[in-house]
Amino acid sequence: MKIFAIGMNYAAHNQELHGTLKRPDEPVIFTKADSAILNQGKPFFIPDHLGRIDYETEVVVRICRLGKNIPERFAHRYYDAVTVGIDFTARDLQRKASEAGQPWTICKGFDGSAAIGEWVPKEKFMDLQALHFHLDMNGQTVQEGCTSDMLYKIDEIIAYISQFFTLKTGDILYTGTPAGVGPVKINDHLEGWLEERKVLDFHCK
Repeated sequence: MKIFAIGMNYAAHNQELHGTLKRPDEPVIFTKADSAILNQGKPFFIPDHLGRIDYETEVVVRICRLGKNIPERFAHRYYDAVTVGIDFTARDLQRKASEAGQPWTICKGFDGSAAIGEWVPKEKFMDLQALHFHLDMNGQTVQEGCTSDMLYKIDEIIAYISQFFTLKTGDILYTGTPAGVGPVKINDHLEGWLEERKVLDFHCK
């Protein structure tokens, strides 16, 4: 299984983190190790040696068939389910890496950094590019977004990634985070919602 993730895919988040509203010239792609997966309900153990850890709430897509060099018009055939996930980020390490022009491998791909919710068949939704999602922390909404605000849409991303990587059944794609990211601490209770469905529920330890 491969875990792909998209950086800088919501303009408001780019503004809060990078000080720019500009759309990247191409999708910003990074990957996580398979040991990054944190399945639904399991606690997230905060790695205190990595400094500040931020939540980044995202819509996640599940790949359902083999594909390479996929035309955008056919990309919808290559995924079958969606959910909400959290791309946990070691923010202090990310800033250092960005300033030094280094990759994000450690700050994005450490163990447990890819929380994943319950999968929902995509047919349950009328339009995947109009999905509202949000994250509640300790009963209060801390981050919310809509996939209509993506700078690069799901089908565009899949077509782009498949130029470089063969997509396989079971691969997953984190599609980017909107504005409102922030730090987690021990005993925080996180709940992720896709429209009116709670698909993610776990605690930080």
